[in-house]
Amino acid sequence: MSQAFPNFVYLVAGVLFMYVLKGLSHPRKAVRANQLGAAGMTLAIVVTIAVAVSSPDIHGIGYVLIAAGIVIGSVIGATFAIRVPMTSMPQMVGLLNGFGGGASMMVASGDLIASGSHSTPFLAGSTMVAGLIGTVTFFGSLVAAGKLQELKWVPSGNVIPRQQLVNLSLTIVCFGLAAWAVYNPAVTIWVFWPMCLLAAVLGVLSTTPIGGADMPVVICLLNAYSGMAAAATGFVLNNNVLIIAGALVGSSGIILCQIMCKAMNRSLVNVLFGTLGPAEGSATADEVYAGKVKSASADEVAMLFDNARRVVIVPGYGLAVAQAQHAVRDLTNLLESRGVEVEFGIHPVAGRMPGHMNVLLAEANIPYEKVREMDDINPTFEQTDVAVVIGANDVVNPVARTDPKSPIAGMPILDVDKARTVVVVKRSLSPGFAGIPNPLFAADNTLMYFGDGKKAIVDLITAVKES
Repeated sequence: MSQAFPNFVYLVAGVLFMYVLKGLSHPRKAVRANQLGAAGMTLAIVVTIAVAVSSPDIHGIGYVLIAAGIVIGSVIGATFAIRVPMTSMPQMVGLLNGFGGGASMMVASGDLIASGSHSTPFLAGSTMVAGLIGTVTFFGSLVAAGKLQELKWVPSGNVIPRQQLVNLSLTIVCFGLAAWAVYNPAVTIWVFWPMCLLAAVLGVLSTTPIGGADMPVVICLLNAYSGMAAAATGFVLNNNVLIIAGALVGSSGIILCQIMCKAMNRSLVNVLFGTLGPAEGSATADEVYAGKVKSASADEVAMLFDNARRVVIVPGYGLAVAQAQHAVRDLTNLLESRGVEVEFGIHPVAGRMPGHMNVLLAEANIPYEKVREMDDINPTFEQTDVAVVIGANDVVNPVARTDPKSPIAGMPILDVDKARTVVVVKRSLSPGFAGIPNPLFAADNTLMYFGDGKKAIVDLITAVKES
């Protein structure tokens, strides 16, 4: 097969991939953008298979393996898409990032085995980079997904002494082995596997210390890693569409990392090597909450809505855990039927991955126009009668504005404390991932409505109907 036609199709697929990124900037275009992206990927896969089967190097067993891979991958993907709930989407995205990195590593290793010691500096460098980044992505993603799933056997925190120093040493050794392969391509086949083994350890040790609050950034970073590994594998295989797709994923992931870090007022280095926790001398929970917290029942909260004209609902990860998005939609519809204006305020790092809250609300068929980003919703809180916080903590903590010594100092937050009345739906007064108490819970205009998110909202709906 002439290479001109596959390259033309790859170019079309690349344009479709770029349109996906453009279309995802608005919810109304997102579905069509995803469909076009899937069409572009289908074109790329079909043409790649056509090129492969027309190659004189492929044998009969190759057809069987290709078909088996397509069937097995399709079954696994369809099962994930159907069975994994939206609340577990961060874990699924983490696993998919890992699968991408693992695939890049295996493809690079397969090409290395096929070529043996007959390699060039460029091919050796591309193979080593694909193996290094792909392996780190695979094992790091497994740890990240396990932590998001709260699996007890997944290690967390520093698991060995001087772990950051060990990580730095492993990184230097891995890059040293890659540089050696570039300098002497004949040794690539001998140093590739030891490097991958060290990269696997690096992937685990670099992910275990990162706390749950930083997982949105880690998900973005691992996504970027998987793209970089794919692009490097594209150079190994001389496949243009793989280079284009990998570069798009890698660059967009890095950009999103920077956006997430800005939303947390932290640097990427601080996320990867720092930890969140109460600063020395900071106020304790007893000092913040003692005798100041006001608990309310469903009936008492329902009375607030009788005279409310504007309500803003702020969802957090607690909403996802309780799977309360459909109950929240029902409450929204009920309030709107009584003439109340209802909107939703979304913090960029609410939940466990970028856009997690937006996806949950979209699943419950809440109109896009009612879901507003932090910068848009914040100026309106002073004109809000009731702000309902469901499962959020650090992203509404006013300490970020008032205490320069706080671990979240300077972090942009949702200004719910400026509303006339704040209702916080939460199981308890336990802190968020930053590990610090939230003075909002003890504020004069705040009522704590304790309970499971879904049950609390269902009971509130009943109370509103009876009020």
